[in-house]
Amino acid sequence: MKQDQFILGIETSCDETAAAVIKNGTEILSNVVASQIESHKRFGGVVPEIASRHHVEQITIVLEEALLQAGVTYEDLDAIAVTEGPGLVGALLIGVNAAKAVAFAHGIPIVGTHHIAGHIYANRLIQEIEYPALSLVVSGGHTELVLLDEPGSFKVIGETRDDAAGEAYDKVARTLGLPYPGGPHIDRLAQEGSPTLKLPRAWLDGSYDFSFSGLKSAVINTLHNAEQRGEKIEPKDLAASFQASVIEVLVMKAVKAAKEYNVKQVLLAGGVAANKGLREALTEAFKDLPMDISIPPLYLCTDNAAMIGAAGSVMFEKGKRSGLDLNGNPGLDIEAF
Repeated sequence: MKQDQFILGIETSCDETAAAVIKNGTEILSNVVASQIESHKRFGGVVPEIASRHHVEQITIVLEEALLQAGVTYEDLDAIAVTEGPGLVGALLIGVNAAKAVAFAHGIPIVGTHHIAGHIYANRLIQEIEYPALSLVVSGGHTELVLLDEPGSFKVIGETRDDAAGEAYDKVARTLGLPYPGGPHIDRLAQEGSPTLKLPRAWLDGSYDFSFSGLKSAVINTLHNAEQRGEKIEPKDLAASFQASVIEVLVMKAVKAAKEYNVKQVLLAGGVAANKGLREALTEAFKDLPMDISIPPLYLCTDNAAMIGAAGSVMFEKGKRSGLDLNGNPGLDIEAF
């Protein structure tokens, strides 16, 4: 009879200090997240030095709480999965060094884990993944289409050429005078407005790549031109028009790629996966197609350690191990990983 597997996940790639215990790769025993949003809100974005200091203050508390909630000790763990990259290097180092200290003290294997792989495998915490699968990754720093032919295998078939979708959301929100993080505020406003303004779609024909820099500039120019003419644009209509432009490109490219690669399942992943408009549009687009669509619950969309534990479990089963020379790697390539 197979013995249960317990993985401790650690995530500190940006501004959340998180730890979780995952059983057998799919069951969340604990998922503790210490958010720093209030600390960074007054700056309009994440300040790396402040983020690192908060991680130092919180990491031990979060680790202890994750084990306590899960009802396990370090001696019960099979491995520690920790975010190796990408992310803010100072923030990554806190999690990596905490993982190495615990691993050394208790003789536990370490599995360096890719942050985006974590977002993708958050879907495994709600249902088993069917391969081949396609993941639409949409976050503050990444917008990608990733093909998974088998567990732990990643091929990027499309990526952003400039701003990620989440970054564009935050910049447009700032232009509208909305607080950080801007994505949820734009999403809420968009539900109230109508997409009446003509904004561009960067289709980049012949490619699955994305580009949102031009759209962001178009929004800013639309606002400035209206101000010069003494006209008022309803923020809710501008938000709706911006969101419609982003979502149309994301959904159309995901549908096209899913058909071309004949995948069995499409996985939504990343912080922007919490966007109500995107979730509804993807569900609608795939309702009559033969592939299954997986959309994680909101608490698994934003950065958390349960997703790192889930991804780490897959890599652990494939035999991946990291040494005590593991380092934070802000530019870690998911394909090389």
